[in-house]
Amino acid sequence: MESVTVRGGARLVGEVAVNGSKYVGLSAIPAAILARRPSVIENLPDVSDVRVFCEILRGMGAKVEYSSGVAVIDPKGLNSIAPPAAMVKKLRASYYLMGALLGRYGEAEVPLPGGDDIGPRPIDQHLKGFRALGAEVSIEHGIVKVSATKLLGAPIYLDVVSVGATINIMLAAIFAEGVTTIVNVDRGPWIIDLANMLNAMGARVIGAGTETLRIQGVRELSGCQLSIIPDQSEAATLMIASAITGGDVVVKDIIPEHLDAMIAKLRETGAVVVPGEGFVRVIGPRRPTAVNVKTLPYPGFFTDFQAPMSTMLTRAEGMSIVTETIWDERFKHLEELTKMGAKARIEGRNAIIEGVAQLSSAEVTGTDLRASASLVLAGLVADGETTVHGIDHMDRGYQRLDEKLMKLGGVIHRI
Repeated sequence: MESVTVRGGARLVGEVAVNGSKYVGLSAIPAAILARRPSVIENLPDVSDVRVFCEILRGMGAKVEYSSGVAVIDPKGLNSIAPPAAMVKKLRASYYLMGALLGRYGEAEVPLPGGDDIGPRPIDQHLKGFRALGAEVSIEHGIVKVSATKLLGAPIYLDVVSVGATINIMLAAIFAEGVTTIVNVDRGPWIIDLANMLNAMGARVIGAGTETLRIQGVRELSGCQLSIIPDQSEAATLMIASAITGGDVVVKDIIPEHLDAMIAKLRETGAVVVPGEGFVRVIGPRRPTAVNVKTLPYPGFFTDFQAPMSTMLTRAEGMSIVTETIWDERFKHLEELTKMGAKARIEGRNAIIEGVAQLSSAEVTGTDLRASASLVLAGLVADGETTVHGIDHMDRGYQRLDEKLMKLGGVIHRI
């Protein structure tokens, strides 16, 4: 595992730019194989998840050139409906190939994917959508097999709001004959950006950003050029980094409206948050005030914000209750933070956090992407030098987060 050491006590000050959205990138890459000609995806973050997905497509015969945040994907040579299992196991978002391959070829054989250790992530809603479109679905020896002689548009109701199911069914329905209506979909900006890409390729997707999507099937798609939106999760993490250190940081190259829930909660803690055109300035309080947080689908408080936010609350004055409604096991970072003197207990989906004035340095391990980043933030305000293992998790979704924090004044070294 990759590790870093973090010396506490530095107040973060300066400006920092946010990279493109990992979530949009990981849906845009499989969307590109729906086209008959190459697509260009710009502003991709240079993170390991993106690199793995590019390798998966190469392993299936597509031509993929990726450098400096730009991927050129030519699907003409694609010659397999079964992505390489070893690569799929590294990447949760590889399950989007189920929808994309089903949509383009009428069949797919995709191993059940890997990803962060944050609890069970069933794909029943994905498969429900495929079946509604007319596909036969089975799971054999850990491989999801979907096939259809002909896909037909259909009404689909998602029992729970799911980013993954919304995207996968969108990709599968693009070529389905007739109209597909998907109700209770995710409304996040990542869905809007993907719909914009598909429409630029010739699809007919209406309603992105609302709870109902309507997709009129088309016969073929052409390539397109897309510059993806900024990453909300990276922006939120950097905003919290400023707040937790009592810093004064301008987080730029963002869309502040995508961060309304984060801005509101930071203000409740006593931080001064000033949004502007493409940026937000965060001035941290001397010590944050305790607040209650509940994760919800967009536009609610995003689950990815929870780990860094609850880390900040371990130092808040008073008691906070953090409720995680999306993932069952997304409090593992709090178990590690108790090694640093944090006072937190888990009761089902709730974390009860009693703030302490000072965290102490320790050796801790991040078990998922956001947990690893949150432990680095804890190290910034701990007394002494903290060693954080599992930084390879952080690298899956943040483009050199440690270097960005260092440029703001953080004292961090990779081991």
